[in-house]
Amino acid sequence: MPIKLNRHVNLLVLLMTLAAAGCSQNAKDALTVNELAPDVEQQNNAYVDHYYHNYESSNKSEINKTAAGHKDTVWARLISLYSLPKIENERIDREIDWYLNHPNTLSTIQKRAEPYLHLILDEIEAKNIPGELALLPVVESAFVPNANSRVDASGLWQFMPATGRMFGLQQNSWYDGRRDVYASTKAATTYLKQLSNSFDGDWLLALASYNWGKGNVKKSIERNEGRNMPTDYWSLRMPDETANYVPRLLAIAQIFSHADEYKVNLHHIPNKPYFEVVNLDSQLNLSKAAEMADMSLHDFLKLNPAFNKSKTAPEGSGPRRLLIPVAKAESFKENLAQLPFEQWISESFNEGEDESTAIYDAKPVVISQKAKPDPVKIIAKVVEKQVEKQSVKALLTAKKSDTTDKKSVGVALNSKSEEKSKSKSKNKSDKTSAHIVATAKTSVNNKLPEKTKGTKDSKVKTPVTVAAVSKNTPHNKKSKNAG
Repeated sequence: MPIKLNRHVNLLVLLMTLAAAGCSQNAKDALTVNELAPDVEQQNNAYVDHYYHNYESSNKSEINKTAAGHKDTVWARLISLYSLPKIENERIDREIDWYLNHPNTLSTIQKRAEPYLHLILDEIEAKNIPGELALLPVVESAFVPNANSRVDASGLWQFMPATGRMFGLQQNSWYDGRRDVYASTKAATTYLKQLSNSFDGDWLLALASYNWGKGNVKKSIERNEGRNMPTDYWSLRMPDETANYVPRLLAIAQIFSHADEYKVNLHHIPNKPYFEVVNLDSQLNLSKAAEMADMSLHDFLKLNPAFNKSKTAPEGSGPRRLLIPVAKAESFKENLAQLPFEQWISESFNEGEDESTAIYDAKPVVISQKAKPDPVKIIAKVVEKQVEKQSVKALLTAKKSDTTDKKSVGVALNSKSEEKSKSKSKNKSDKTSAHIVATAKTSVNNKLPEKTKGTKDSKVKTPVTVAAVSKNTPHNKKSKNAG
């Protein structure tokens, strides 16, 4: 009898244990905002529990009202893909207030985003990730496709070099895939999806990891777990940049989804592809490509900012494709078909400029609040001060006149004496202008940004300052994990 009773007791205990375990598992799997236990102290530290802590469901009626007012636009499509819960937090409110106090910033964001939003939304839908993340380039690069940070993060999505290579973005002397609008968008959405999976679907922790690095976020979570503290994004200790990173994204997403409420004018951007991908059979000169597309080189490079030289990359050094506006794609292909093959890569500027990436003099490489000083103007001012009444124009044409005189003298002289004459003339000229050139060079070096001093490379990578699109502070990437 006691044996039978013990069996019943053991069976009862086993059933109770299994039931408890089953309930716990089911509650976690079916966790929704409305089913959260009111007693927060009883919740464990799992990421998903805290992800929904004190969050409200998004008010779909408000969102749908905005979408209805912008039918057949990227805004209606973007808003329909929102899936993050509504979050009340003073950090978000602070960011919203800043944007609303800078309406020109919101207009600039929309103008810059227009060529890229349709492509980004295609990738957002394909990977089934929250629509709010389509606005991440606002925070990362202010939608400037060739933006660079001072720690060498680059492109719309600000990939670090090592992370870019990890996701298949080539980087060489010809091509930088981090600036490739098409390739980097696919890579960034893939990366974000992977980060979300690493944190059990907590998108706020995934976003923090994108900015700060997955390893750093996990260490911060472990630190809080060791102190029996919450492990949600808002409770973690992190750098200021990462602490403001997610609130800024959520703020801009909320403003666009409640544009009427905030009295924000949304630009009309049709929900149609902005560009077409045109594949090439060989390298192509970018200036010629822009001409055949009936575009300025500056506008052309907004869609094709990944190339480091004056032509597309050779086979193996980058993709052979160009992004051409849909409205111009057919005429571009027709013009390309009529272009003799030998002219595909012919140069239209001085020898050597290709190797020094001279083509990029025509486009802004970074966002900057102040224009770089013009070395030519600086030199002209120095010369003007030192040569009182002698015109700068006369100085600039002196070399040409000198060359003409030498040619006439050379008719009467043999080659040996001509060479000697040239040498003497050159030495004399060098002595005459040495002081001016040296002084001008010193002046330029003193007035140019510090990084240009004593370097051969004229391109300076300054921090991405979200000049018209942020709080006029450098978009500091110090916390970005290079790995």
